[in-house]
Amino acid sequence: MICSGATAYPRLIDFKKIREICDEVGAIMWVDAAHFIGLVAGKAIPSPVPYADVVSFTTHKVLRGPRGGMILSKAEHAAAVDKAVFPGMQGGPIMSAVAAKAVALKECLEPAYQAYAKQVIENARALAGALEKEGMRAVSGGTDTHLALIDVRSTGVTGKVADERCGKSGITLNKNAIPYDPQTPAVTSGIRVGTPAVTTQGMTTSEMPEIAALIARAIRDGEDEAKAAAIKSDVSALTSRFPAYPSNARVLTSFINSRCAHLYVDAANSKSRLKVSRCRKCARARYSSRSHRSMGAVLLCGLRLVQP
Repeated sequence: MICSGATAYPRLIDFKKIREICDEVGAIMWVDAAHFIGLVAGKAIPSPVPYADVVSFTTHKVLRGPRGGMILSKAEHAAAVDKAVFPGMQGGPIMSAVAAKAVALKECLEPAYQAYAKQVIENARALAGALEKEGMRAVSGGTDTHLALIDVRSTGVTGKVADERCGKSGITLNKNAIPYDPQTPAVTSGIRVGTPAVTTQGMTTSEMPEIAALIARAIRDGEDEAKAAAIKSDVSALTSRFPAYPSNARVLTSFINSRCAHLYVDAANSKSRLKVSRCRKCARARYSSRSHRSMGAVLLCGLRLVQP
């Protein structure tokens, strides 16, 4: 078996060439597409599915679904995959997560999702370019995907230090080894940055230089508590212009118990509350939406939302 895939590779993988190699040596071709499958679903990059025997991927990351995974395979391998997964690896399936995966995949069919996937790549290229203007090096010279691998040695700090300083400054990224890294994997000489989250919030290439400047400031000055606090304030000012949840729509919710696993939407704005009416499928009684646990899903059963 030959496995291809990556967690910090910014360029496209030639799956056709890997298929040719697998055929030449008689190997099964397995693609771990966890990081980039969302871009495939959005038709922004080529798909490994026509070439691979097995494709595995997570449903979160760029795909923007719930935490979990999926395995696709050719029919000849289906029985072996099923036997390996259940009951040996998988316990009881969480049906709310299965339903949320269906919702995420349905979203992938929409033109808006394809626009999102393409914007993710444009933003990643813009961010990589902006970080280079800040004096850092984008490994391989740029990116074709949702992420960029950045060599931070020019800043005089390691990837570990850069990660820690950015964290103190309200910026989430991670240390990452670079090719021929002189540092150990626990220290590294690079960082990995990605754009799906900021793209989902509505940011475009116009905001990438600002993000790059914040990252550069954090790496240079984040050791100083006062400067880190100032950077964190600027980060907050940027993200406040692009709220994850609009003010006129509260977070999506669900109520789950042994009889009802149907997902509910709370569409109340900040000045009013909505209650969830009884579920027509299982006839559960009315429940207050404010008591439900946030799940990030959408309406799947035939519910009515009524004012209290």
